[in-house]
Amino acid sequence: MGPMETNVVSRVSLREEQRADAIIAAAGRVFLAPGFTGVRMSDLARELGMSKKTIYRHFPDKRSLLAAVLDRQLTAVEQTLLEAVEDAEGQPFDVRIQRFLIAAGSELGRIGAAQLAAGQGDVMLREYVEQRVETAVYRRLDELFRDGHRQGLVPVPPELISEITRGALERLIASRLPHELGWTAADLLRATVETVLYGAVRPSRAGTDDGQRRAASSTPNEGEQESLA
Repeated sequence: MGPMETNVVSRVSLREEQRADAIIAAAGRVFLAPGFTGVRMSDLARELGMSKKTIYRHFPDKRSLLAAVLDRQLTAVEQTLLEAVEDAEGQPFDVRIQRFLIAAGSELGRIGAAQLAAGQGDVMLREYVEQRVETAVYRRLDELFRDGHRQGLVPVPPELISEITRGALERLIASRLPHELGWTAADLLRATVETVLYGAVRPSRAGTDDGQRRAASSTPNEGEQESLA
């Protein structure tokens, strides 16, 4: 193959790659929007201004296209979380945890990865999403809590606090609380992080005084101690 033929092939390959990228980007906007399960390939073709035949040349079916969308979105999530870990390096432990959890919740909430896979009802795609989220989010979170435990900053077993945090994060992503409370998702994430890290209930002054009075009343005075002797 001569130089001219090589250049032609390169230009064709580049155009095809750019077209595939455009299809994935448009599919992300369509499939990640509310009600994506009812989206047909013809809707996507209309969005792109191209024929379904062109789309099918790059992606043989809807699953393969959705997998490409998920791969792009989850790769962006992984990069954001990696940057969050690197940016917080050297910071106090609670700051590192807080920044990571807020970044994780914001990213997963933004793309709706969990709802996307579950709503599609596709077992293979759901398992794919779960595996990527496990690697990108929860393994890094486990490492952070184990590190805190080694430093004596996490007194409870790190597996326990990891499980609690995982449940809170997953539940919050799918929750209607932002709408019901009039809070932004970021506000709720910060509150969740603070609750996980510092607890939700603070001892009241009255409760402390009551406890001291009860302790005092249960302790025999000097006269009682003498009579008991």
